[in-house]
Amino acid sequence: MPQFDKADVERRMKGAVESLKSDLQGLRTGRANTTLLDPVQVEVYGAMMPLHQVATVSAPEPRMLSVQVWDKANVHAVEKAIAYANLGLNPIVDGQTLRLPIPDLTQERRKELAKLASQYAEKAKIAIRNVRRDAMESLKTDEKKKEISEDERKRLEEQVQKLTDQHVKEADEAAARKEQEILAQ
Repeated sequence: MPQFDKADVERRMKGAVESLKSDLQGLRTGRANTTLLDPVQVEVYGAMMPLHQVATVSAPEPRMLSVQVWDKANVHAVEKAIAYANLGLNPIVDGQTLRLPIPDLTQERRKELAKLASQYAEKAKIAIRNVRRDAMESLKTDEKKKEISEDERKRLEEQVQKLTDQHVKEADEAAARKEQEILAQ
């Protein structure tokens, strides 16, 4: 039974690109976006939990996020987690609700965010290349086991390379769009 599975290779490469897109969504562009708080982890009940598991996040205004904490005992922990997340947001506590005004982005902060977008893209491209390397190794293993011919291996390696190029290009395009969006305001 051959080790190489083209569908699995494609699924893993797509996963790297999707992960990049979700990371890029969290980058702030000056507008309130609930995905901005996705990376925030809150320490509650002795464990680290994603913010969306202890509160409801909404964007009632274009430049304001609202975090409705479900359990009053966790309000301070949520406030602390948002402050430590290094997102440039200062929570204002109002009972069980935290209001997060979105400050204007300075040119310096825009450049930092654009640089972060390219770092995210580079991580995604590394993940894609790692998938390619694994696929190439499994093709060589299949050839050694005489499960595929040398010609078949070369043909499949070309397909893997095409998939790699396609997904790397997609990652670059997503990062370029985000950088443009950040720097354009």
